[in-house]
Amino acid sequence: MSCHDINMSIRASTHDSDSLLRTLADFRFELRRFLHFSESAAVEEGLHPQQHQLLLQVAGAPADAVVTIAYAAERLGLRHNSVVELVNRSEAEGLLVRTADPEDQRRVLLKVTRKGKQALERLSANHAREIHELAPRLVKTLEDICALEQARTRGKRRKDEAGV
Repeated sequence: MSCHDINMSIRASTHDSDSLLRTLADFRFELRRFLHFSESAAVEEGLHPQQHQLLLQVAGAPADAVVTIAYAAERLGLRHNSVVELVNRSEAEGLLVRTADPEDQRRVLLKVTRKGKQALERLSANHAREIHELAPRLVKTLEDICALEQARTRGKRRKDEAGV
């Protein structure tokens, strides 16, 4: 391999790195924009953003899931005690109910109330519209990231094969 080849490889690598950084920044921007929309929509509905996420995880749990505080904590990425406080607040506002688990009296099951479900339905319709608008931009950034990663992998494989 000549000095010219090495120099071109470094330039291509820097260009690919810059492209990847720009694309990741675009991806992160689109995600953040959606999260901001979601948080604002929850507040407009009279919910704290985490309450909206809690209700969504409880209502959207698979039919075979045992929806407990621990389940919600895992799905929300929060500590158990934080979810207890969130459930307390949501229950006080009539959005959730707790019932004793008939199979294990030590735990409680969570269920969204009619009031909580109505709020979720309104929010979900708004979120579906926003995602519909966001999807083309998000898909494009994901495709760009995949294309850059494939090019990087091909380039690395060629270097490995050439013994560089």
